Amino acid sequence: MLAAVDHVQLAAPPGSEDLLRAYYVGVLGMTELPKPPTLAARGGCWFEAGFVQLHLGIEQDFRPAKKAHPGLRVTDIEAYAARLAAGAAPVTWDDSLPGHRRFYSEDPVGNRLEFLEPGATDASGRPA
Repeated sequence: MLAAVDHVQLAAPPGSEDLLRAYYVGVLGMTELPKPPTLAARGGCWFEAGFVQLHLGIEQDFRPAKKAHPGLRVTDIEAYAARLAAGAAPVTWDDSLPGHRRFYSEDPVGNRLEFLEPGATDASGRPA
């Protein structure tokens, strides 16, 4: 029986760990998790915030995920979007999911990320 999603893995190109740390820790506000030594030898980084874990694994023939993506719930979505924009991350709002405010962004290697807040209102105070 499934109980929860343990983590989501995204791919990244070789040598991108410093870029990933700057974004996932510096911009998104996540904490880096130490990888077990046998897995650390493969490269990549693991991050968490609350119960959310994202693992970035190194892929030699890397291609960013442009459609597939994790959907990450946030609080105070307007402030979170401003945080990403201040970190030079793209913010593209999408109002097509009823009952939610959401936007898409990309990490520094081009992987698509969705950020959403259920029950949120838009900038004018109307329900999303």
